[in-house]
Amino acid sequence: MVLLGLGRSHRTTTDSELIRWGADFLRLEGAMARAEEERPDAAPAAPGQPVATLELTLQAGGRKKIQVNGVPRRPVALSEHLRTVLFAPEEMLLVIGPPTLRRTALDGLTAPHDPSYGANMATYARALQQRNSLLRSIRDGDADRDQLRLWDEPFLVSGAAIVAARLRLLDLLAEPLARAHSEIAPVEGRLALGYVSNAVPLPGETSREALTRRLRETAEKEAWNGTTLVGPHRDDFVFNLDGRDLSTFSSRGQQRTAILALKLAELDLLTSLDGRPPLLLLDDVFSELDPARRGHLVRRLAELPQALITTTDPADIDADLRRQARPWRVVPDGEGGARVVEGGE
Repeated sequence: MVLLGLGRSHRTTTDSELIRWGADFLRLEGAMARAEEERPDAAPAAPGQPVATLELTLQAGGRKKIQVNGVPRRPVALSEHLRTVLFAPEEMLLVIGPPTLRRTALDGLTAPHDPSYGANMATYARALQQRNSLLRSIRDGDADRDQLRLWDEPFLVSGAAIVAARLRLLDLLAEPLARAHSEIAPVEGRLALGYVSNAVPLPGETSREALTRRLRETAEKEAWNGTTLVGPHRDDFVFNLDGRDLSTFSSRGQQRTAILALKLAELDLLTSLDGRPPLLLLDDVFSELDPARRGHLVRRLAELPQALITTTDPADIDADLRRQARPWRVVPDGEGGARVVEGGE
C-alpha cells in the first residue's frame, strides 16, 4: 500500500529488492473508490465505482513505470490520489535516532502543505552540491573563494525558504500533536516539537540574514573541511514532553506514544487540506504500549473512516478493535509466493 501511494518503499531505496526472488518484474494495481477529480467539472462516480486506477510496475533491470487512469505519470501523482500515513517499527528511531531520519520525516510532513517546498529543496540540493564541490577544490588549492558567491545566493534564498516552511509546519502541528498525545497518554503532559537550527536568528534577524552570518562565521572551517557546515541540511527537531527532551529520559512506551501522536497529527493536517482523510497504515502498533495506552489508541482508531493494521499475531491487536475489524490473512500460494484471503484469525 505504501508503494502504491508513494511510488517507493519505506524500507529500501533499491527498487529491485521489492521484486520476488526469481521474478522479472513486480506489478501493483489499485482502484480508488474516492479520489480528487482530474477536472473540477467532472461528474461524480456512481457509488462503489472506482474514480481512479493506480498502477506501478518495477522491472528487474531497474525501470519503473507509473500510470494513473492508464496515463503515464510521475510518482508524485500517486500520492495525489492515495494519501497514506504510515507507522512502522523502523520509525521508533525518530525519537532517539540520527537527525537525518527526523529531517526526512519533517520534509515529508512539510511538502504537502507548501507547493514550493519541493522546488526549494531541489534548488537547495543543487546549490549545496556545487558549494561542496567548490569547497573541496578550495581546500586542495584548485579554486578561489570568490567562486562561492555564484552558489551562495540560491543556497541562501532556498535555504531560508525551507526553514520558514518547516517552522510554519511545526506551528500547524502544535495543537493536533498535543491533542493526539493527550488522547493516548492523558496524564503525561504536553508533547511538542522543537526546531533545532544551526543558524538561529539573533534579535531582529531574518532566517536568511542568520544563515548569511553563519556562513561568514564558518568560512575558514568550511574551507578547511571542504564541506558546507551550516544550513537546513544539518538542522534537526526534537520531541519535548513538558519541555524535556524525550530522547534523554523516555521509556520505549513513551517514545512509541510520541511517534503515534505525530502520525495522528499528520493525519489530521492532511485531512484539513481538502477534507479527504488519508489511509492510516499501522504495523505492529500495539507492542510496548501498556493497557491504558492501548485502550486510548483503540478509541481513536475506531473513529477513523479507514485504517489498515498489520501484525504477525492477531492476539497482539486489542480485542475490542478485532471485533470491529475486517480480518485478512497472507498465506502461501504454493508457488513460492503468497496471496491475501479474507477472514480467519
